[in-house]
Amino acid sequence: MNTVIQVVQHLSPGGIEVMALELKRINQQHNDRMLIVSLEGDKSVLMARWPRLQEMESELFFLNKKPGIDFTTILRLVELFKKEHATAIHTHHIGPLLYAGIAGRLAEVSTIVHTEHDIWHLQNTKRLIIQRLALAIVRPTLIADAQMVANGMKKYLRRNDIGVVTNGIDVDRFSPGDKSAAREVFGLPKNVKLVGISGRMEEVKGHKVLVQALEYMDDSVHLVLAGDGSLAEGLRDLATVLGMSQRVHFLGQIDDMPNFYRALNVFCLSSFQEGMPLAPLEAQSCGIPAVITNVGGAAETLCKKTGSLVPAGDSHALAKALTKQLEKKIQVNPRVFVERHGNVIQMAQAYAKLCNSSFTVAAARV
Repeated sequence: MNTVIQVVQHLSPGGIEVMALELKRINQQHNDRMLIVSLEGDKSVLMARWPRLQEMESELFFLNKKPGIDFTTILRLVELFKKEHATAIHTHHIGPLLYAGIAGRLAEVSTIVHTEHDIWHLQNTKRLIIQRLALAIVRPTLIADAQMVANGMKKYLRRNDIGVVTNGIDVDRFSPGDKSAAREVFGLPKNVKLVGISGRMEEVKGHKVLVQALEYMDDSVHLVLAGDGSLAEGLRDLATVLGMSQRVHFLGQIDDMPNFYRALNVFCLSSFQEGMPLAPLEAQSCGIPAVITNVGGAAETLCKKTGSLVPAGDSHALAKALTKQLEKKIQVNPRVFVERHGNVIQMAQAYAKLCNSSFTVAAARV
């Protein structure tokens, strides 16, 4: 049996981390062994913060690495890779590439795959130099999760050996459902139009712009936010200052994302920066059209027959696009787009082939 070990920086709710868990889930269904290592974070804290991790606790490793350079982390990874008889290492982003990539070579792991999920960090000269050096040492199979990311990697890294494996989601889990029942799950009003956003409440995600956009929309339109972060209280204060506290609903961190999407009329992604986000795929798989900012690889996740793109940071343009979307009669279900272009099975098959896994053959029978 092959043993693939994925390595992420910090195993907390986010697009990269969800992708890692989905790859693990799919591989387990087809009798492959996959482990996940989180370089940073305390196990008890992260397990409590993300209940989904509890079902796979024995196959997760938390190194609790502190900020800054830590060569002992490489040694700990070498020991772990040897102990677990790793046949392939799959790293996500620059930190895991540097630590786990070097450890993988020292442990003589035959296959190392590295996925880049965005390119804005490559615009920093110091990080770019580190990334180039790490790639030269590790020599991984290099993958981008979106064509936009691949194009940026070719530009900054001066590499042409970059493959593209687009992100995918579980279309069986994220499926259409009863809107009224979904709203009842979260105690949301049933007689309003709901625009929803999910994700970390940090500056880069543009929540503030979306709250401001609500001010230019009809009073019958409400906003619901799923997630948490350092800006949560500030966003509550902003809604109060704008006199819209009754129209903005904060759900905090939730696990029942399918019902969150089903409760909406429109999903919104208001980010300033993205790689290839999963949330638009999840929402559209539930039959919910999307309005998203034209940043990073976000456009590659959008069903253009049902949704629309807007410039980042423009609350007026966002309000206009959302209003138009709420009034539009959708003739095509955006789920069809996701089934064709964003299915997790397709993503898992591609990575399994790169990691020399037996899953490719088994999955072909699904």
